[in-house]
Amino acid sequence: MSVPARRRQIAYGRERGLSVRRACTLFSVARSALSYRSRKAAKEALVIKRMKELSGQYPRYGYRRIRIFLGRDGHRMSPGRTYRLWRAAGLQLPRKRPRKRGAAARPRPHPPCGPNQVWSYDFVFDRCANSQQLKCLTVTDEFTKEGLAIDVDGRIRSPRVIEVLSRLVSARGAPTFLRSDNGPEFVSKALLSWIVAQGIGTALIEPGKPWQNGVAESFNGKFRDECLTLEWFRSRAEAKVIIEAWRRHYNEVRPHSSLDYLTPNEFAARQENAASRRATGRGAAVCGPPRPGPLQNPLCQEHMHQARDPVSS
Repeated sequence: MSVPARRRQIAYGRERGLSVRRACTLFSVARSALSYRSRKAAKEALVIKRMKELSGQYPRYGYRRIRIFLGRDGHRMSPGRTYRLWRAAGLQLPRKRPRKRGAAARPRPHPPCGPNQVWSYDFVFDRCANSQQLKCLTVTDEFTKEGLAIDVDGRIRSPRVIEVLSRLVSARGAPTFLRSDNGPEFVSKALLSWIVAQGIGTALIEPGKPWQNGVAESFNGKFRDECLTLEWFRSRAEAKVIIEAWRRHYNEVRPHSSLDYLTPNEFAARQENAASRRATGRGAAVCGPPRPGPLQNPLCQEHMHQARDPVSS
């Protein structure tokens, strides 16, 4: 029986006429424990308050991601304690409708092994309050999960796609592969000719198999759930500003569960530092410091000189 339950039994015994000493003896509870008041609630009140503030700021984040934000504020705790406080505060996300998923054993063509190897791009559609259509071109790095660009307009044709990709290639370098579905903008002759001219390979997914473009689908789902569904765009110009702010927040602030709750920018920086360390280690191993020559003894040099010139000696 737990201590709180035994305290309740003591209270029941005192109502029946037992003395405090007798009731504590019967239920094996120290008399000092009756006046004990837990200080845990006072300590956790500040954490719960901050948790509610973060939940109001990010209504689509669960307790795992809120725990990362609390750790940044100095409230470090385990996932179990975070879940307990989350339930105690009455915070909960509505369950998402489960989707049919493809088998994990199905191979994905050209999986990335490092940053800037495979980019995936796709379209997301929405509408403003003034009935203007929003067509968003999203470009992501499949390895670092970075949102490289979200281009917003009413109509986006293949020349606009080439313009966005050219700007990214100029800033980050060309990827090894570009992954997309078989939409008309992605299989146009102009875009395919530009891809060939840049020396980039194509990784078109098979029709009816969106799981082969899973990184783009996941990014688009988060983009819709955390930005498009929560925001109310009065015009297309306002949508461009808000969407770009969300993309920067996604890359710089939002922890990503598949990256061990690092932000995509932090993960990319770690990969870059690790690559530079590996390159430095290989250079030192191949080249190495110069090999030291033999030590020169002046006495040995004098004896060798005498041996070479016996007449002078």
